[in-house]
Parts: sequence; structure tokens; C-alpha cells
Amino acid sequence: MMKNLTPTELSRLAEERLIDAKTLFEAERYDGAFYICGYALEMALKSRVCHSLNWDEYPGNGKDGYKSFRTHKFDDLLHLSGVEKEIRAKLMSEWSIVMKWDPEIRYSSEKQKKEDVKLMIESTETLSRKLCTH
Repeated sequence: MMKNLTPTELSRLAEERLIDAKTLFEAERYDGAFYICGYALEMALKSRVCHSLNWDEYPGNGKDGYKSFRTHKFDDLLHLSGVEKEIRAKLMSEWSIVMKWDPEIRYSSEKQKKEDVKLMIESTETLSRKLCTH
């Protein structure tokens, strides 16, 4: 169960997971790189939600009445982020790439293609940079 994290902690973790994804990519571990990108973006989105709602921390443990905020759904998080219109207007191609991610992909036997993972990393990096800039 996730503990409550500050926007700064979430941004730092988003950066670290993106580094992890790049390291996995370089090691030709494409499935893992793709998967970790999703969590990097999720943390960046949650950091932005905190900023948008003026929260000191993201309610991750579900014990404080915010159980619905324990989500991996990018569309829901983007809606709460305060930058949905801007992302959809200016970064729609990147957004459509990251929307291919699902936490259940970890159970998939389908292999990710190098080119698709490269695009996922680039899109995650672009979106995270936008989301984590407060």
C-alpha cells in the first residue's frame, strides 16, 4: 500500500523511474522499460494533482477518505491535474502513446518492440517534464 507522498517526492520518484526505464531499455529489457514508464508517468501525474489541488501530499493509503485517488488510470489523473486541456491540445501525440500502458501489462506474454518502447520513454519524459514543472 502506497504511503502518502509529497509532490516533491512524487516528482523525484518519477525521475528515478524514468532513469530505471532508460537503463532497462539500454539493457534491451524492453518489456520492463515499458512497464516502468507507466509508473514514472503515474507519479508525475500525481505530483501535478497535488499542485493543482494545493495538497501537501498525495493520499495514497486510502485511509483518509480518498480511496478513489488510489488509481493507475491516467485519464482520471489527467482530469484532476489542472493541465488536461493543455496536454490534450499540445501533447496529444505523446499522450496517445502513453495511454497504451496498463498496470496489468505485467502479466502479458506479448513482447514490446524496441521502437514502441523508445517512443514510450520519450513521451513519458516529455509529459513528465510538463507535469512536474510547477
